[in-house]
Amino acid sequence: MDAREGSQRKPAQGPTSKAVGNHAEAVAARYLQSKGVTITDRNVYSRGGEIDLIGRDGDTLVFFEVRFRKSGSLTDGAESIGWRKQQRLLRAATYYLHRHQLWNCNCRIDVIAIAPGDTSKYRVRWIRNAIQATT
Repeated sequence: MDAREGSQRKPAQGPTSKAVGNHAEAVAARYLQSKGVTITDRNVYSRGGEIDLIGRDGDTLVFFEVRFRKSGSLTDGAESIGWRKQQRLLRAATYYLHRHQLWNCNCRIDVIAIAPGDTSKYRVRWIRNAIQATT
């Protein structure tokens, strides 16, 4: 009797969502650096939530939310950011500013939407000032 007989093989699984997210963030960071952004932090966690990337675009501090969508997805990555996620990003950014005593700095929250493109490349869309606090 074969030792494998009777046991079930698990089907081959693709990369985990965490691995896909890390890869998308690396793609976003390379893209932003090619556009002159200096990445200062990655995966910053706070009580408010997580910020994927933080960088400097000129004299502006930018909090980046990275969204990846598989080919065939019905929505764009940027469209997948609902009101609750926007509120978490605003809280996380506010917490970061207070924690680092950045009272009077220019800042904004941008979205990097990534989708598969042709020949193993990606389509990257940078949406500046995508999420704003309302007063």
